[in-house]
Amino acid sequence: MSSQDLSITAKLINGGVAGLVGVTCVFPIDLAKTRLQNQHGKDVYRGVIDCLLKTVRAEGFLGMYRGAAVNLTLVTPEKAIKLAANDFFRQLLMEDGMQQDLKIEMLAGCGAGICQVVVTCPMEMLKIQLQDAGRWGACHQGSASPPPSSRYYSTGSASTHKRLSAALIAWELLHTRGLAGLYKGLGATLLRDIPFSVIYFPLFANLNNRGLSENTGKASFAHSFLAGCAAGSVAAAAVTPLDVLKTRIQTLKKGLGEDTYSGVTDCARKLWTQEGPSAFMKGAGCRALVIAPLFGIAQGVYFLGIGERVLKYFE
Repeated sequence: MSSQDLSITAKLINGGVAGLVGVTCVFPIDLAKTRLQNQHGKDVYRGVIDCLLKTVRAEGFLGMYRGAAVNLTLVTPEKAIKLAANDFFRQLLMEDGMQQDLKIEMLAGCGAGICQVVVTCPMEMLKIQLQDAGRWGACHQGSASPPPSSRYYSTGSASTHKRLSAALIAWELLHTRGLAGLYKGLGATLLRDIPFSVIYFPLFANLNNRGLSENTGKASFAHSFLAGCAAGSVAAAAVTPLDVLKTRIQTLKKGLGEDTYSGVTDCARKLWTQEGPSAFMKGAGCRALVIAPLFGIAQGVYFLGIGERVLKYFE
């Protein structure tokens, strides 16, 4: 195995481990973000704490981890692709000994955002259906008609109700809509992920470089963690409106009076006219709370070099 292959393999391991640790820590807040962003008109949840408390009361502790299996399965390739692609493009675009160039770093981030969407879009598509099921059921509590069980799901086909699972959703989407069903909202996902990466990676690189040690050439775990948190918060806040649009477009099961959307422009227009400009920032606090520690953990683990240690152990 060449040194270049070794480096890429180590980066993939680092990204995968970082993603697994990060998602496990912040998933309940991500669930709250999805449910808050999908609220139309009548608010079922007043905020992240209220959402999590109602979720635990109605669905139990594990209710906060609806859709976690999808993320934990796919976050490894997603985070691995994102982090490794950014490093690959940085090395490709920067000449040896070249000083940091903001334009090059932004292009590398753009490349990483484009590469990761192959995994991100279907992962988010499945995760959102599972996360939003509890909110959909809560919207119908107390109504005259008996509320449908949130444990069941149908994409609109004539199939009978079945237990809700990622496998069922994926199968019905592929059966009724083809591969395009799993990639619904691809445009909105690209519109969110590319700007996020363009902002995040250059900002993180510059913040992290301020803590580089002259002896090791690396920043400490604590510095990388804080740099990842800070860069993640800024990038997350900046693209929250695009994340709201993506969540609305990818949510297939709608409640009474909830709109369907033909695309990003249609979704933005309806959101603006019916719910006002503040709707574009729904779940912004949750998103920052998710992204900050997620990328802080990711970058901390990445720069600890766990992948290199694992490969060295198997030499």
